[in-house]
Amino acid sequence: MRQTVPFRRRLFAAFLIVSLIPLLICSAMLLQIFRLRLVREAQREMEEQLHAVSLSMDTAFSALREAAEALRGDPLLAQALTGGVEDTAVYKALFDAAEPARSYAGFDLYDLTGLWRYSTWQTPRESRLPTDWGVLSAAAAAGEPLRFTACADVTDTASPLLQCAVLLTDDAGQPAGYALVSLYQSHLRTLLEGKYGAQNDLLLLSRYWRPVYCVQPALAASLTPVLRSRLLAGEALSSGADPFLYAVSRHETSGLYLVLQRPQVFTEETMRLLYTVSLTCAVCCIAVSVGMSFKLSRQLSRPIERLHQGFGAVERNDLSVQVSAEGRDELGSLAARFNGMVAALRQNQEALVENQRELNAAQIRMLQAQLNPHFLCNTLDTMKWISKINKVPEVALMSTDLADILRFGISPEEFVPLRRETEILQRYIEIQKIRMSDAFTFSLSVPEALLDCLIPKMILQPLVENAILHGLEGVSAGTITVEARQEGEMLRITVEDNGRGLPEDMDLSPGREHLGLYNVDTILRKHYGGGAGLELRSRAGGGAAVTAVLPVRREEEEGC
Repeated sequence: MRQTVPFRRRLFAAFLIVSLIPLLICSAMLLQIFRLRLVREAQREMEEQLHAVSLSMDTAFSALREAAEALRGDPLLAQALTGGVEDTAVYKALFDAAEPARSYAGFDLYDLTGLWRYSTWQTPRESRLPTDWGVLSAAAAAGEPLRFTACADVTDTASPLLQCAVLLTDDAGQPAGYALVSLYQSHLRTLLEGKYGAQNDLLLLSRYWRPVYCVQPALAASLTPVLRSRLLAGEALSSGADPFLYAVSRHETSGLYLVLQRPQVFTEETMRLLYTVSLTCAVCCIAVSVGMSFKLSRQLSRPIERLHQGFGAVERNDLSVQVSAEGRDELGSLAARFNGMVAALRQNQEALVENQRELNAAQIRMLQAQLNPHFLCNTLDTMKWISKINKVPEVALMSTDLADILRFGISPEEFVPLRRETEILQRYIEIQKIRMSDAFTFSLSVPEALLDCLIPKMILQPLVENAILHGLEGVSAGTITVEARQEGEMLRITVEDNGRGLPEDMDLSPGREHLGLYNVDTILRKHYGGGAGLELRSRAGGGAAVTAVLPVRREEEEGC
């Protein structure tokens, strides 16, 4: 009794710990893992959407560069800024040059004094601009990249958000004026709308993290300082307490930063509710676990003690002992199994005799099964002589070849010389040529020095059979070549054909149509390790090549 009580307590403690620890861990981590997974999925989607926005901007800025080059390369526009050109011709040249980007950008022409002259707008947005500072002073000359200037106030929707200027020169290379490119909020909205998801907000920031564009200008003005302060402090843009997720990407062409804002997967209120529900469930499960652990420990201790006493009786060779099986649970089944084990021990001698009798019968059946191939070979020999008597040489030849292949297959040798393997392969080729009416040609190239190399029995025939049945299917003049060569310590035997080549979904696995190749590859790898096996490739001129790779081993080495 003194031993039973501590065992019951230890059993109770073990049940309680095993049931509670996974429960508490799962309760603590399940929601976090689920939330993090959803956050990662949301961030992945945001990165994809930022990539789509970046691609759209790449296309737009490429069109802007094309339009700028057209403006710089049109001498009529430069001449118009110095006077003497009809306005109709100037506007036509201006609209033609700006055509690639005119749907989302405005183009204006200014003379050297900064006075507006021509525009793709109905009315000029700015009649005069300074030339010693601002966008005109930073005009890009020929060969220089476009440098866009961001707006000072993102909430001023009447002003352009991005501007750049191009210096126009006359035929003599002298400055004649400026071409101003302007992008307004409506232009950027047309360009980017639908690229970043309906529930997201997109912000364009300058290289100094100043707001440039946002569908909600007020949001950009309030959010940008917060993001900039986090960036300068080295903090992550997104935090667990923040109601939004952020993704950032830099657009290399324009130097702008693309910031995407999305609501958090779970709000703080939702997380509190989920934590409350999870904690309530955990408390209920703890109470159930305590009660069940106590009950199970008490039910297990008594049957285990009876089993312990029963095993002691068996150790004393008392095979009449029986343990009472209470209940229909696992412990009752264990007691019944113990009683069955004792009964089995009493019948051990009869079982041994019966097993020996069955083993003898199995050995007799195995010997009889070995006789069947010999009978088949003898029958094929009889068919060969009958065919010769009746002057049917093809049947005689096929019977002879098949008999040789069968004798070779049932021979006890596991490894055979390459010479013997090629002889059996020639027998198989003779049968296939008769069956297929010489629809293919066969050539064998094996150096004399390699004929005594030992290889696993019957590995070449499946390779050639695969080439005939699958490679040459539908080929009128097929060729099969078998070549052996030595590379270092490895023997490489290649079977090539000029058929349809290897299928794209080629898979060396059991149950597929290329079972023979799978078996050969498995035999080589099991005999010689990972360095051996089959190598499959499609030939450049058509057809397939299957190479068996295995170590070079010779008969004298095996004998030693």
